Amino acid sequence: MNSMNQRIKRNTAPFGLAMIAAAVLSIGTAHAGVSDADIVNDAKTADNVVSYGMGTQGQRFSPLNKINTQTVKNLVPVWSFSFGGEKQRGQESQPLIHDGKMFVTASYSRIFALDAKTGKKLWKYEHRLPEGIMPCCDVVNRGAALYGDLVIFGTLDAQVVALNKDTGKVVWKEKVDEYSAGYSMTAAPIVVKGKVITGVSGGEFGIVGRIEARDALTGKLVWTRPTVEGHMGYTYDKDGNKKENGISGTTNATWTGDLWQTGGAATWHGATYDPETNLIFAGTGNPAPWNSHLRPGDNLFSSSTVAIDADTGKIAWHYQNTPHDGWDFDGVNEFVSFDYKDPKTGKVIKAGGKADRNGFFFVNDRTNGKLLNAFPFVNKITWAKGIDLKTGRPLYVDENRPGNPAKSADGKKGEVVFAAPSFLGGKNQQQIAFNPQTGYFYVPANEWGMDIWNEPVSYKKGAAYLGAGFTIKPLHDDFIGALRAVDPTTGKIVWEKKNYAPLWGGVMTTGGGLTFYGTPEGYIKAIDAKTGADLWSFQTGSGVVAPPVTWEDGGEQYVAVVSGWGGAVPLWGGDVAKRVNYLEQGGSVWVFKLHK
Repeated sequence: MNSMNQRIKRNTAPFGLAMIAAAVLSIGTAHAGVSDADIVNDAKTADNVVSYGMGTQGQRFSPLNKINTQTVKNLVPVWSFSFGGEKQRGQESQPLIHDGKMFVTASYSRIFALDAKTGKKLWKYEHRLPEGIMPCCDVVNRGAALYGDLVIFGTLDAQVVALNKDTGKVVWKEKVDEYSAGYSMTAAPIVVKGKVITGVSGGEFGIVGRIEARDALTGKLVWTRPTVEGHMGYTYDKDGNKKENGISGTTNATWTGDLWQTGGAATWHGATYDPETNLIFAGTGNPAPWNSHLRPGDNLFSSSTVAIDADTGKIAWHYQNTPHDGWDFDGVNEFVSFDYKDPKTGKVIKAGGKADRNGFFFVNDRTNGKLLNAFPFVNKITWAKGIDLKTGRPLYVDENRPGNPAKSADGKKGEVVFAAPSFLGGKNQQQIAFNPQTGYFYVPANEWGMDIWNEPVSYKKGAAYLGAGFTIKPLHDDFIGALRAVDPTTGKIVWEKKNYAPLWGGVMTTGGGLTFYGTPEGYIKAIDAKTGADLWSFQTGSGVVAPPVTWEDGGEQYVAVVSGWGGAVPLWGGDVAKRVNYLEQGGSVWVFKLHK
């Protein structure tokens, strides 16, 4: 945008009024699209939300402050839009807002364009899904990406679709992989320097995780990076010819035998991007199968944070949160860039924070992956005593690893252990937020455990590939969820807000001193970011398992959230699922502003 304005200024004098008119038209055309600069500056601008995470670094912080601790009591609904039909299920989408329009995905690979002020439907695209799709954890979609005149999202049959954002017409569509092999897509893509960055779902089916970059305007592959050691990465030219770009890791270094060929490590939660380091950060899922006795070694790059060079697609560094994962503590949770002040030296370090499924919060130097801090953010952790800050490795409690079925009397079921957190995690897909004004991360945590045991298993294409059984159990009678303000420097939980049902929706925090989050009981809530004091709530009619967003239009600040109970908890939750089976499904988006 800036370079275009400079060209216009240089050309105005010699070409007269005709050139001025053409330049004005050019500005209007360029403004209608989303540029790389718009995306990089998303966290700093007030009138749009053009990327998942409200900025590519994933802080989910807005500087807007018209809705604040004093005025939030006057927040009222402006409009609500129903996704309609019988396709309710889980609604985990983060809306995007640009040029007066809202773009929001829904269950079963649908996307809607709405007037952001009125809620009027402008268009809808409903992807035609084949029979036999195999989504692990409900038919959810977490959002889209914007670039130029396109809105881009992934589908449950493992395709990436780009639509004209004004008409909803398909511009390009690319197949990522075979849904019959267990591949699917649920994460919101992000756009980095003109490239659409996507991951894949399907770790429970023995797929091979990877991050891919595609030309945002054409959908053609630029590079692909597997996240299982031993697999080759590739770059692609404009004609689609591929060239080897190095093996990820070293074959058989941390995977003995051949299980790395179906090693999981799905990148099902997408990625974040830090323009300061030019690194894409992807969390990777569990190794396959769950039965860890079949795959001795650390099993790179599963249950890790992987930093990938945005230009080359090569792994710059990695940090493994759970080496040799045996509890499905996949490390797919988002890595959020922030500035960390070293408590010993006072030096400010470019860092990233991650609330991992395994119950520990990790702070890493985002330039090289060095571990800076690690501490629990849940009350009960049984699989490890802590994280050794010198080695970066967990201090395992060996007797709390599920037993080896090969050593059991019948060879069919290993020793049952009770593990906490449960495999649904101290935190799962629900997104954390970081407020640079308070210095706190806001973590939607859950307190639960599980009985877990291992079983024999062999890989079969398209079949579940677990080798484990489990039953999830609540740890307390009065709560499971707890929104916690966490100080990444001290490792202290500053305050918490307990919730009866599990928290499964993301968090947003603002310059108005507020933190917003939703509950499965149907409420969107605003609390004081410093103290945790309750300030406002609204009942949406169904469970909120999605992250809120905020933006400004015409001098007024708006807040939006998607409502619709579902996701992994009612499908996999065991005793917990029974405890919350009274919750009703739905499918809608709600928008709020201050009452005048």
